[in-house]
Amino acid sequence: MSLTTDNHSPQSRTLSEAELDALFKRLNLAHTRRIYQQVAAQAEKESWSYCDFLALLLAEEVARRKQTRLQRLTRSAHFPFLKTIDEFDFSLQSTLRQTLLGSYLGPDFVSEGRSLILHGKTGRGKTHLAVAIGYRAIQNGFETLFTTAAELIEDLSNASKKGRLQESLATYTHPHVLVIDEVGYLTYAQDAANVLFHVVNNRHLRKRPMIFTTNKPLNEWGKVLHDEDLAAAILDRVLERGRFVRLDGPSGRTRHLKFEDPLPGSTERLRISGIRGSEVPEPTGARTVSPVARHALVTVLPLTTPPEWQAASVSPRPVMLPSPVGRGLGLRNHFLVEATTGFTCVTAR
Repeated sequence: MSLTTDNHSPQSRTLSEAELDALFKRLNLAHTRRIYQQVAAQAEKESWSYCDFLALLLAEEVARRKQTRLQRLTRSAHFPFLKTIDEFDFSLQSTLRQTLLGSYLGPDFVSEGRSLILHGKTGRGKTHLAVAIGYRAIQNGFETLFTTAAELIEDLSNASKKGRLQESLATYTHPHVLVIDEVGYLTYAQDAANVLFHVVNNRHLRKRPMIFTTNKPLNEWGKVLHDEDLAAAILDRVLERGRFVRLDGPSGRTRHLKFEDPLPGSTERLRISGIRGSEVPEPTGARTVSPVARHALVTVLPLTTPPEWQAASVSPRPVMLPSPVGRGLGLRNHFLVEATTGFTCVTAR
């Protein structure tokens, strides 16, 4: 094999730095152009072979291009934030485990056109998972676009009114992976189902995966999108090669406030007043006599003693006294009822 040069003399193979620089630019080897002198000096010092020198330059160029592509695709994905699957706390979920999402983290997710619907209340990590799966697709070499349902529907609805629907559809049908966030959070235009169906149907036919996040059950999508039939057609296409995953557990945003801690147990009921407290939760909406242990307590008293009071086996007969707590709270029909269990506070309704 012979080498082709402009001049066959041996001197023609010695190139100046300017000539080398021009060749690197022509071949778009930007990173190699920046590092080749440093690598050449190291190769001479350590007596590398020509093959080792060339291999390192090529490996550095490929690694830099991969990194640059990853950064470019991440920017163009328009993620609201960047999260990875390793940052998701699966311990807060009662049924969801990372192994259930394994098929969505490899190249097969895109090549097989799988889709995913993540359902749950606000703060359960739906968007986190959607971003993480979309970012993993980028790491695997695919393009991803993130948008909210409201943005997509508004954009395509306006384009449809201007006669540019097909042109605008390309924005949402071209990327390998499309993430549509917050389905059902806001109110959409009347043609919401129509424009969303165009996107879903196009991607379904081309086996392009979609990820949806929603706080609405699937049987309410028709109401959300203003068209039961089209909503059913959308879900039919998404779930043909997709999966529905429900996220539960506490809200990740307010978990530190412990809003969802269980109420105190029945053995330690809170009471408004009284010596020993009521043996049933206070206050109660009941208007009848409630027998408790050996004695009966009327938990809610009308202004006048009802007939059933006389029939109740109350011993001794209760004494109703105006409650100072009730007066302080502006409750006119608030009384203390004396029975063998002591004084307890009740409110008439």
